[in-house]
Amino acid sequence: MLSIWQFQGKKIVFTNGCFDIIHLGHIDYLSKAKDLGDLLVIGLNTDASVSRLKGENRPIQDEVSRAMVLASLGFVDAVVFFGEDTPYNLIKTTQPDILVKGADYKPEDIVGYDIVKNKGGEVVTINYLPGYSTSAIESKIQQQKD
Repeated sequence: MLSIWQFQGKKIVFTNGCFDIIHLGHIDYLSKAKDLGDLLVIGLNTDASVSRLKGENRPIQDEVSRAMVLASLGFVDAVVFFGEDTPYNLIKTTQPDILVKGADYKPEDIVGYDIVKNKGGEVVTINYLPGYSTSAIESKIQQQKD
């Protein structure tokens, strides 16, 4: 599918993450990412990579569930798993026109920056919606449980 989109001259936007508990912050971020191009491809960490990055109690939802929720969003065109700690190889394969991460990153520090810039693409950061994070939701659940 990717090669067909590229042949058609579609502008491909790529972002990645764990997307463990989808919340309004994710929806805001992903819809803004999609607005930057024609197609939004999400690199989704596998369960094993989420555990390595976030700790043994994560993910809360399994990778198939997380992928199905993301794929059901109208502005998401593809969800692709990656098991490494970074999506570098997936970005190399995807060759997106626009690479997107949260504004807590400097563009030049984003994994895949070199790949996208070398092909003449853009690396864009998007501000997060204040007050929304999976960690905050986790903390709130823990507080209510105690």
